[in-house]
Amino acid sequence: MTRKVAVIGMGHVGATVAHYLVACGFTDDLALYDTNEAKVRADALDLRDAMANLPYHTNLTVNDDSQLADCDVVISTLGKSKLVDTPDHDRFAEFKFTRTQVPLVAKKLVDNGFHGKLVDVTNPCDVITSMYQKLTGLPKEHVLGTGTLLDSARMRACVGEALNVDSRSVVGFNLGEHGNSQFTAWSTVRVLGKQVVDLAKERHVDLADVEERSRQGGYMVYKGKKYTNYGVATAAVRLTNALLSDARTEMPVSNYREEYGTYLSYPAVVGRDGVVEQLQLDLTATEQKKLATSAKYIKDRVKAEEQRAAQAGN
Repeated sequence: MTRKVAVIGMGHVGATVAHYLVACGFTDDLALYDTNEAKVRADALDLRDAMANLPYHTNLTVNDDSQLADCDVVISTLGKSKLVDTPDHDRFAEFKFTRTQVPLVAKKLVDNGFHGKLVDVTNPCDVITSMYQKLTGLPKEHVLGTGTLLDSARMRACVGEALNVDSRSVVGFNLGEHGNSQFTAWSTVRVLGKQVVDLAKERHVDLADVEERSRQGGYMVYKGKKYTNYGVATAAVRLTNALLSDARTEMPVSNYREEYGTYLSYPAVVGRDGVVEQLQLDLTATEQKKLATSAKYIKDRVKAEEQRAAQAGN
């Protein structure tokens, strides 16, 4: 079966996603889109040249809307990261740009008959994922955001460093918004066969410090180079591969949770049909409260945007 993916937005993240897909042979056909025609054509040419030294071939197209009709996965990576250069590094700062562009992309998807799975990386991730679902009319389980898949990876890296083990040996989740209200659900984190809260006591590890370092990870990357790309691009490709291969992988991605009435990050099993199963974690009372607070924050921002859009339409 031929695998076909589209990347919309060829900035730092989109270009990294495209390169990862091509270099690892994860897709047979790759459609690239960007409003900057010169940039996206240059990226396509660069990727074409790279293929001569790769063991895989990928068919590339540029800004051809007709290609969207039979894409298995569309990845939205459009954005304007420089807007996040604020004192609190709030990803909602990008909303002033992305809320105007996402409806245009959604219309393009609808007009060209796209009926595959949509992976959103565009910030603010949970709100934009919700917008894409409503604007495209795609089933909720077919529209997902990378959400805290990246935040959880940062947490696992920091826990691994604190305990001197590979981050892949750490299991657990950050939940809620991909933003300032997300948190580490320590009750879900296990490493070396133990609950991390117990192991931390044994080894005198301050989990509050670990959580703060993982929270600051993205800001430290941004501070150094004024954008982030490798971590989030890898999260996007991992999610895309789970969809393409029907992997049925458990991962903390932004998916619609009926009990909260919004998209937010919570572990789900992802396969070819999108979210094929939702987990129900046994969280502590404190974690449940934090998750509810994060959900309310997301819903309030979605509601505010819907009201703004309605007023603009009058």
